[in-house]
Amino acid sequence: MKILVINTGSSSLKYKLFNMEASSKAVLLADGIIERIGEQKGKLTHTIFKGNQKKRLARKENIKNHKLGMHLAVNMLIDRETGVIDDISQIDAVGHRVVQGGEKFTTAVIIDNKVKKAIRENFTLAPLHNPANLTGIEVSEELFPGIPNIAVFDTQFHQTMPEKAFLYALPYEYYTKYKIRKYGFHGTSHKYVATQAARLMGKDKDKLNLITIHLGNGCSMCAIEKGKCQDTSMGMTPLSGIMMGTRTGDMDPAIPGYLMEQANLGTRELNNVLNNKSGLKGICDLSDMRDIHEASAKGNDRAKLAIEMFTFQIKKYIGAYAAVLGSVDALVFTAGIGENDDIIRAKVCENLSIMGIEMNLQKNSSKAIPPFSIHSKNSSVQVWVVPTNEELEIARQALNTISQDGRQDNLL
Repeated sequence: MKILVINTGSSSLKYKLFNMEASSKAVLLADGIIERIGEQKGKLTHTIFKGNQKKRLARKENIKNHKLGMHLAVNMLIDRETGVIDDISQIDAVGHRVVQGGEKFTTAVIIDNKVKKAIRENFTLAPLHNPANLTGIEVSEELFPGIPNIAVFDTQFHQTMPEKAFLYALPYEYYTKYKIRKYGFHGTSHKYVATQAARLMGKDKDKLNLITIHLGNGCSMCAIEKGKCQDTSMGMTPLSGIMMGTRTGDMDPAIPGYLMEQANLGTRELNNVLNNKSGLKGICDLSDMRDIHEASAKGNDRAKLAIEMFTFQIKKYIGAYAAVLGSVDALVFTAGIGENDDIIRAKVCENLSIMGIEMNLQKNSSKAIPPFSIHSKNSSVQVWVVPTNEELEIARQALNTISQDGRQDNLL
Protein backbone atom coordinates (compact mmCIF):
# COMPACT_ATOMS: atom_id res chain seq x y z
CA MET A 1 0.00 0.00 0.00
CA LYS A 2 1.37 3.40 -0.98
CA ILE A 3 0.69 6.19 1.51
CA LEU A 4 1.51 9.83 0.81
CA VAL A 5 2.21 11.92 3.91
CA ILE A 6 1.59 15.67 3.70
CA ASN A 7 2.83 18.22 6.23
CA THR A 8 1.71 21.75 5.37
CA GLY A 9 3.27 24.57 7.36
CA SER A 10 2.46 28.27 7.27
CA SER A 11 4.82 28.85 4.32
CA SER A 12 6.06 25.36 3.46
CA LEU A 13 4.91 21.92 2.39
CA LYS A 14 6.71 18.67 3.13
CA TYR A 15 5.79 15.33 1.57
CA LYS A 16 6.91 11.70 1.73
CA LEU A 17 5.65 8.70 -0.19
CA PHE A 18 5.93 5.33 1.57
CA ASN A 19 5.29 1.82 0.38
CA MET A 20 3.83 0.14 3.45
CA GLU A 21 4.53 -3.53 2.84
CA ALA A 22 2.42 -6.38 4.23
CA SER A 23 5.18 -7.19 6.75
CA SER A 24 4.63 -3.71 8.25
CA LYS A 25 7.97 -2.64 6.83
CA ALA A 26 7.92 0.86 5.38
CA VAL A 27 9.95 1.72 2.30
CA LEU A 28 10.51 5.40 1.55
CA LEU A 29 10.08 5.98 -2.19
CA ALA A 30 10.41 9.77 -2.40
CA ASP A 31 10.31 12.89 -0.30
CA GLY A 32 10.39 16.62 -0.82
CA ILE A 33 9.98 20.04 0.66
CA ILE A 34 8.55 23.17 -0.91
CA GLU A 35 9.70 26.31 0.90
CA ARG A 36 8.83 30.01 0.87
CA ILE A 37 5.31 29.53 -0.46
CA GLY A 38 3.80 32.90 -1.27
CA GLU A 39 7.17 34.53 -1.90
CA GLN A 40 8.72 35.30 -5.28
CA LYS A 41 11.70 33.00 -4.74
CA GLY A 42 10.21 29.68 -3.68
CA LYS A 43 12.33 26.54 -3.53
CA LEU A 44 11.61 22.88 -4.24
CA THR A 45 13.83 19.99 -3.14
CA HIS A 46 12.76 16.52 -4.31
CA THR A 47 14.55 13.23 -3.59
CA ILE A 48 13.99 9.77 -5.09
CA PHE A 49 15.08 6.66 -3.16
CA LYS A 50 15.92 3.42 -4.97
CA GLY A 51 17.59 0.79 -2.83
CA ASN A 52 20.67 2.36 -1.26
CA GLN A 53 20.83 5.10 -3.87
CA LYS A 54 19.10 8.44 -3.94
CA LYS A 55 18.73 11.14 -6.55
CA ARG A 56 18.08 14.73 -5.52
CA LEU A 57 16.67 17.59 -7.55
CA ALA A 58 16.51 21.21 -6.39
CA ARG A 59 15.07 24.19 -8.20
CA LYS A 60 13.72 27.65 -7.53
CA GLU A 61 10.16 28.45 -8.48
CA ASN A 62 7.46 31.00 -7.75
CA ILE A 63 4.81 29.07 -5.77
CA LYS A 64 1.96 31.43 -4.99
CA ASN A 65 -0.04 29.28 -2.58
CA HIS A 66 -0.36 25.85 -0.96
CA LYS A 67 -2.73 24.63 -3.65
CA LEU A 68 -0.09 25.16 -6.35
CA GLY A 69 2.46 23.61 -4.01
CA MET A 70 0.37 20.45 -3.68
CA HIS A 71 -0.03 20.19 -7.45
CA LEU A 72 3.72 20.63 -7.89
CA ALA A 73 4.47 17.88 -5.34
CA VAL A 74 2.13 15.42 -7.08
CA ASN A 75 3.60 16.26 -10.49
CA MET A 76 7.07 15.48 -9.14
CA LEU A 77 5.87 12.07 -7.98
CA ILE A 78 4.45 11.07 -11.38
CA ASP A 79 6.87 12.88 -13.72
CA ARG A 80 8.92 10.58 -16.01
CA GLU A 81 12.23 11.95 -14.75
CA THR A 82 11.48 12.61 -11.09
CA GLY A 83 8.57 10.27 -10.41
CA VAL A 84 8.32 6.97 -8.55
CA ILE A 85 4.75 6.06 -9.58
CA ASP A 86 3.02 5.96 -12.96
CA ASP A 87 -0.25 7.56 -11.97
CA ILE A 88 -1.93 9.14 -8.93
CA SER A 89 -4.30 6.17 -8.82
CA GLN A 90 -1.38 4.19 -7.33
CA ILE A 91 -1.61 6.27 -4.15
CA ASP A 92 -3.88 4.39 -1.75
CA ALA A 93 -4.21 6.92 1.07
CA VAL A 94 -2.99 10.33 2.17
CA GLY A 95 -1.94 11.04 5.76
CA HIS A 96 -1.99 14.65 6.96
CA ARG A 97 -0.25 16.25 9.90
CA VAL A 98 -2.70 18.56 11.68
CA VAL A 99 -1.22 20.65 14.48
CA GLN A 100 -4.26 21.31 16.67
CA GLY A 101 -7.04 18.80 17.28
CA GLY A 102 -8.36 20.37 20.46
CA GLU A 103 -10.15 17.94 22.75
CA LYS A 104 -12.10 16.24 19.98
CA PHE A 105 -9.45 13.83 18.71
CA THR A 106 -7.55 11.20 20.70
CA THR A 107 -6.60 9.09 17.67
CA ALA A 108 -6.02 9.50 13.94
CA VAL A 109 -9.26 9.70 11.95
CA ILE A 110 -10.45 9.37 8.38
CA ILE A 111 -11.34 12.88 7.26
CA ASP A 112 -14.94 13.78 6.49
CA ASN A 113 -16.90 17.02 6.69
CA LYS A 114 -17.27 16.77 10.47
CA VAL A 115 -13.50 16.40 10.89
CA LYS A 116 -12.85 19.38 8.61
CA LYS A 117 -15.35 21.44 10.59
CA ALA A 118 -13.54 20.56 13.82
CA ILE A 119 -10.18 21.51 12.30
CA ARG A 120 -11.64 24.82 11.22
CA GLU A 121 -13.07 25.43 14.70
CA ASN A 122 -9.53 25.16 16.08
CA PHE A 123 -8.16 27.90 13.81
CA THR A 124 -8.06 30.29 16.77
CA LEU A 125 -5.86 27.86 18.73
CA ALA A 126 -3.38 27.37 15.85
CA PRO A 127 -3.81 30.33 13.47
CA LEU A 128 -0.53 29.76 11.61
CA HIS A 129 -0.88 26.02 11.11
CA ASN A 130 -4.45 24.69 11.07
CA PRO A 131 -5.56 26.83 8.08
CA ALA A 132 -2.57 25.57 6.06
CA ASN A 133 -3.24 21.99 7.23
CA LEU A 134 -6.85 22.25 6.08
CA THR A 135 -5.78 23.64 2.71
CA GLY A 136 -3.56 20.61 2.21
CA ILE A 137 -6.49 18.34 3.03
CA GLU A 138 -8.93 20.09 0.67
CA VAL A 139 -6.46 20.12 -2.24
CA SER A 140 -5.71 16.45 -1.59
CA GLU A 141 -9.42 15.66 -1.81
CA GLU A 142 -9.49 17.37 -5.23
CA LEU A 143 -6.39 15.58 -6.48
CA PHE A 144 -7.28 12.13 -5.15
CA PRO A 145 -11.06 11.72 -5.35
CA GLY A 146 -12.31 8.65 -3.51
CA ILE A 147 -8.99 8.02 -1.76
CA PRO A 148 -9.14 8.18 2.07
CA ASN A 149 -7.44 11.15 3.74
CA ILE A 150 -6.38 10.59 7.34
CA ALA A 151 -5.68 13.31 9.91
CA VAL A 152 -3.00 12.71 12.53
CA PHE A 153 -2.96 15.42 15.18
CA ASP A 154 0.08 16.77 17.04
CA THR A 155 -2.12 17.06 20.12
CA GLN A 156 -3.73 13.61 20.15
CA PHE A 157 -0.94 11.79 22.04
CA HIS A 158 -1.26 14.27 24.91
CA GLN A 159 -4.99 13.73 25.41
CA THR A 160 -4.24 11.16 28.14
CA MET A 161 -3.03 13.93 30.46
CA PRO A 162 -5.18 14.17 33.61
CA GLU A 163 -6.98 17.39 34.49
CA LYS A 164 -4.45 18.17 37.20
CA ALA A 165 -1.80 18.36 34.46
CA PHE A 166 -3.65 20.10 31.62
CA LEU A 167 -5.70 22.73 33.48
CA TYR A 168 -4.39 26.22 34.28
CA ALA A 169 -5.21 27.89 37.60
CA LEU A 170 -7.54 30.37 35.93
CA PRO A 171 -11.28 30.77 36.52
CA TYR A 172 -12.72 27.41 35.50
CA GLU A 173 -15.20 29.04 33.12
CA TYR A 174 -12.29 30.09 30.90
CA TYR A 175 -11.68 26.41 30.26
CA THR A 176 -15.32 25.52 29.64
CA LYS A 177 -16.06 28.63 27.58
CA TYR A 178 -12.80 29.32 25.74
CA LYS A 179 -11.06 25.91 25.97
CA ILE A 180 -8.00 27.43 27.61
CA ARG A 181 -5.89 24.47 28.72
CA LYS A 182 -2.60 22.72 28.00
CA TYR A 183 -2.72 20.79 24.70
CA GLY A 184 0.94 20.02 24.05
CA PHE A 185 2.61 19.55 20.68
CA HIS A 186 5.20 17.33 18.96
CA GLY A 187 2.95 14.45 20.04
CA THR A 188 3.63 12.41 16.90
CA SER A 189 7.37 12.66 17.55
CA HIS A 190 7.07 11.76 21.25
CA LYS A 191 4.94 8.73 20.45
CA TYR A 192 7.29 7.54 17.71
CA VAL A 193 10.51 7.77 19.73
CA ALA A 194 8.90 6.24 22.82
CA THR A 195 7.84 3.24 20.74
CA GLN A 196 11.30 2.97 19.15
CA ALA A 197 13.07 3.27 22.51
CA ALA A 198 10.96 0.49 23.99
CA ARG A 199 11.84 -1.74 21.02
CA LEU A 200 15.54 -0.95 21.40
CA MET A 201 15.34 -1.75 25.12
CA GLY A 202 13.62 -5.04 24.32
CA LYS A 203 10.65 -4.18 26.52
CA ASP A 204 6.93 -3.54 26.19
CA LYS A 205 6.28 0.21 25.98
CA ASP A 206 3.21 -0.29 28.20
CA LYS A 207 5.54 -1.34 31.02
CA LEU A 208 8.02 1.53 30.80
CA ASN A 209 8.25 5.04 32.24
CA LEU A 210 10.05 7.34 29.80
CA ILE A 211 11.02 11.01 29.56
CA THR A 212 11.25 11.96 25.90
CA ILE A 213 13.21 15.10 25.01
CA HIS A 214 12.53 16.67 21.60
CA LEU A 215 15.18 19.33 20.99
CA GLY A 216 15.13 21.24 17.72
CA ASN A 217 14.36 24.85 16.91
CA GLY A 218 11.15 24.06 18.77
CA CYS A 219 11.63 22.05 21.96
CA SER A 220 9.33 19.99 24.15
CA MET A 221 9.50 17.24 26.72
CA CYS A 222 7.05 14.54 27.71
CA ALA A 223 6.51 12.36 30.78
CA ILE A 224 5.22 8.99 29.53
CA GLU A 225 3.89 6.41 31.96
CA LYS A 226 3.26 2.97 30.51
CA GLY A 227 2.84 4.33 27.00
CA LYS A 228 0.58 7.25 27.97
CA CYS A 229 1.42 10.93 28.27
CA GLN A 230 1.06 12.26 31.81
CA ASP A 231 2.47 15.72 31.20
CA THR A 232 4.25 17.71 28.50
CA SER A 233 6.15 21.00 28.54
CA MET A 234 4.35 22.92 25.77
CA GLY A 235 0.99 24.31 26.74
CA MET A 236 -2.00 25.87 25.04
CA THR A 237 0.49 27.07 22.42
CA PRO A 238 4.02 25.95 21.48
CA LEU A 239 5.43 28.98 23.33
CA SER A 240 5.74 27.50 26.82
CA GLY A 241 8.12 24.96 28.33
CA ILE A 242 11.89 25.07 27.90
CA MET A 243 13.48 27.96 26.00
CA MET A 244 13.79 27.34 22.25
CA GLY A 245 15.52 28.77 19.22
CA THR A 246 13.42 31.96 19.19
CA ARG A 247 10.63 31.27 21.73
CA THR A 248 10.70 32.26 25.39
CA GLY A 249 9.57 29.07 27.07
CA ASP A 250 8.21 29.43 30.61
CA MET A 251 8.24 32.87 32.24
CA ASP A 252 6.34 35.00 34.74
CA PRO A 253 2.89 35.61 33.18
CA ALA A 254 2.99 39.24 34.33
CA ILE A 255 5.93 40.02 32.03
CA PRO A 256 3.90 40.51 28.80
CA GLY A 257 1.65 43.14 30.39
CA TYR A 258 4.66 44.87 31.95
CA LEU A 259 6.46 44.93 28.59
CA MET A 260 3.44 46.34 26.81
CA GLU A 261 3.40 49.25 29.26
CA GLN A 262 7.12 49.88 29.64
CA ALA A 263 8.26 49.24 26.04
CA ASN A 264 5.03 50.53 24.50
CA LEU A 265 4.43 47.28 22.60
CA GLY A 266 1.17 46.40 20.87
CA THR A 267 -0.23 42.86 20.92
CA ARG A 268 1.22 41.98 17.51
CA GLU A 269 4.64 43.40 18.41
CA LEU A 270 4.65 41.53 21.70
CA ASN A 271 3.76 38.22 20.05
CA ASN A 272 6.59 38.77 17.59
CA VAL A 273 9.05 39.33 20.45
CA LEU A 274 7.91 36.26 22.40
CA ASN A 275 7.85 33.92 19.40
CA ASN A 276 10.60 35.20 17.10
CA LYS A 277 13.08 37.30 19.07
CA SER A 278 13.41 35.43 22.35
CA GLY A 279 14.80 32.08 23.50
CA LEU A 280 18.39 31.38 22.49
CA LYS A 281 18.26 34.25 20.00
CA GLY A 282 17.14 36.67 22.68
CA ILE A 283 20.09 35.79 24.91
CA CYS A 284 22.95 35.69 22.39
CA ASP A 285 21.55 36.92 19.04
CA LEU A 286 21.89 33.39 17.59
CA SER A 287 19.17 30.75 17.28
CA ASP A 288 21.05 27.81 15.70
CA MET A 289 22.83 25.74 18.35
CA ARG A 290 25.72 25.01 15.97
CA ASP A 291 26.42 28.73 15.67
CA ILE A 292 26.09 29.14 19.42
CA HIS A 293 28.68 26.43 20.09
CA GLU A 294 31.06 28.10 17.65
CA ALA A 295 30.58 31.47 19.31
CA SER A 296 30.99 29.94 22.76
CA ALA A 297 34.27 28.29 21.73
CA LYS A 298 35.53 31.73 20.69
CA GLY A 299 34.80 33.13 24.13
CA ASN A 300 31.37 34.68 23.59
CA ASP A 301 30.01 34.90 27.14
CA ARG A 302 26.37 35.30 26.07
CA ALA A 303 26.61 32.20 23.89
CA LYS A 304 27.95 30.30 26.91
CA LEU A 305 25.09 31.69 28.98
CA ALA A 306 22.53 30.56 26.39
CA ILE A 307 23.89 27.01 26.56
CA GLU A 308 23.85 27.07 30.37
CA MET A 309 20.28 28.35 30.49
CA PHE A 310 19.10 25.84 27.89
CA THR A 311 20.57 22.77 29.60
CA PHE A 312 19.57 24.01 33.07
CA GLN A 313 15.93 24.24 32.04
CA ILE A 314 15.93 20.78 30.46
CA LYS A 315 17.48 19.36 33.61
CA LYS A 316 14.75 20.99 35.73
CA TYR A 317 12.04 19.36 33.64
CA ILE A 318 13.74 15.98 33.94
CA GLY A 319 13.65 16.31 37.73
CA ALA A 320 10.01 17.40 37.70
CA TYR A 321 8.94 14.58 35.40
CA ALA A 322 10.86 12.01 37.43
CA ALA A 323 8.80 13.12 40.43
CA VAL A 324 5.57 12.89 38.41
CA LEU A 325 6.36 9.39 37.14
CA GLY A 326 7.77 8.04 40.42
CA SER A 327 10.43 6.06 38.56
CA VAL A 328 12.16 6.45 35.21
CA ASP A 329 13.38 3.66 32.96
CA ALA A 330 14.97 5.85 30.28
CA LEU A 331 15.60 9.31 28.91
CA VAL A 332 15.19 9.58 25.13
CA PHE A 333 16.83 12.42 23.17
CA THR A 334 15.53 13.22 19.68
CA ALA A 335 15.24 15.89 16.93
CA GLY A 336 18.03 18.06 15.48
CA ILE A 337 19.82 19.04 18.70
CA GLY A 338 18.86 15.92 20.62
CA GLU A 339 20.16 13.58 17.93
CA ASN A 340 23.35 15.43 16.98
CA ASP A 341 24.62 17.55 19.88
CA ASP A 342 26.72 15.49 22.29
CA ILE A 343 27.72 18.62 24.26
CA ILE A 344 24.12 19.46 25.10
CA ARG A 345 23.31 15.84 25.99
CA ALA A 346 26.33 15.62 28.29
CA LYS A 347 25.51 18.89 30.08
CA VAL A 348 21.86 17.88 30.51
CA CYS A 349 22.78 14.54 32.09
CA GLU A 350 25.65 15.94 34.19
CA ASN A 351 25.19 15.50 37.95
CA LEU A 352 22.03 13.38 37.57
CA SER A 353 23.47 10.54 39.64
CA ILE A 354 20.71 11.30 42.18
CA MET A 355 18.39 9.71 39.59
CA GLY A 356 20.77 6.82 38.94
CA ILE A 357 21.94 8.24 35.61
CA GLU A 358 25.55 7.62 34.64
CA MET A 359 26.77 8.62 31.20
CA ASN A 360 29.24 6.85 28.96
CA LEU A 361 30.91 9.97 27.59
CA GLN A 362 32.82 8.05 24.93
CA LYS A 363 29.60 6.59 23.49
CA ASN A 364 27.91 9.99 23.76
CA SER A 365 30.63 11.74 21.74
CA SER A 366 30.91 9.04 19.08
CA LYS A 367 29.92 9.92 15.53
CA ALA A 368 27.77 6.81 15.17
CA ILE A 369 24.46 7.17 13.38
CA PRO A 370 21.59 6.93 15.89
CA PRO A 371 19.83 5.11 17.40
CA PHE A 372 22.34 4.29 20.14
CA SER A 373 22.53 4.32 23.93
CA ILE A 374 24.82 6.68 25.83
CA HIS A 375 24.50 5.39 29.40
CA SER A 376 27.16 3.41 31.26
CA LYS A 377 26.66 -0.21 32.25
CA ASN A 378 26.22 0.90 35.88
CA SER A 379 23.44 3.38 35.10
CA SER A 380 20.08 2.35 36.56
CA VAL A 381 18.33 4.67 34.08
CA GLN A 382 19.04 4.13 30.41
CA VAL A 383 19.73 7.07 28.09
CA TRP A 384 19.02 6.75 24.36
CA VAL A 385 19.45 8.83 21.24
CA VAL A 386 16.63 7.99 18.83
CA PRO A 387 15.97 9.74 15.49
CA THR A 388 12.42 10.96 15.15
CA ASN A 389 10.39 10.23 12.03
CA GLU A 390 7.04 11.99 12.28
CA GLU A 391 6.12 11.24 8.66
CA LEU A 392 6.64 7.49 9.15
CA GLU A 393 4.54 7.60 12.31
CA ILE A 394 1.78 9.39 10.38
CA ALA A 395 1.96 6.74 7.63
CA ARG A 396 1.70 3.96 10.22
CA GLN A 397 -1.24 5.60 11.95
CA ALA A 398 -2.93 6.15 8.59
CA LEU A 399 -2.52 2.48 7.71
CA ASN A 400 -3.84 1.41 11.11
CA THR A 401 -6.82 3.77 10.84
CA ILE A 402 -7.76 2.40 7.43
CA SER A 403 -7.43 -1.15 8.72
CA GLN A 404 -9.72 -0.43 11.66
CA ASP A 405 -12.19 1.21 9.32
CA GLY A 406 -12.49 -1.99 7.33
CA ARG A 407 -11.10 -0.50 4.14
CA GLN A 408 -7.67 -2.08 4.03
CA ASP A 409 -8.71 -5.15 2.01
CA ASN A 410 -10.12 -2.93 -0.70
CA LEU A 411 -6.92 -0.95 -1.02
CA LEU A 412 -4.21 -3.60 -0.91
